[in-house]
Amino acid sequence: MATKRLTAIIIKEGKWYVAKSLEVEVASQGETMEEALANLKEALQLYFEDEYPVLDFQPPIIAPLEIEVDA
Repeated sequence: MATKRLTAIIIKEGKWYVAKSLEVEVASQGETMEEALANLKEALQLYFEDEYPVLDFQPPIIAPLEIEVDA
């Protein structure tokens, strides 16, 4: 069994925290950030256990963007 490091983002949507993996399309939620991350970890383990091979991931480059929008 290999250990892989993935990157997660967490956003608050209403009363829920939503944790999303940046490397693969997997997300989960919880009532706290800790719960959302724990649920995401479990979902990712199931994702890779099921049928998808564990690939060597390169860490994503995180870059802030500013855009202008009509208010």
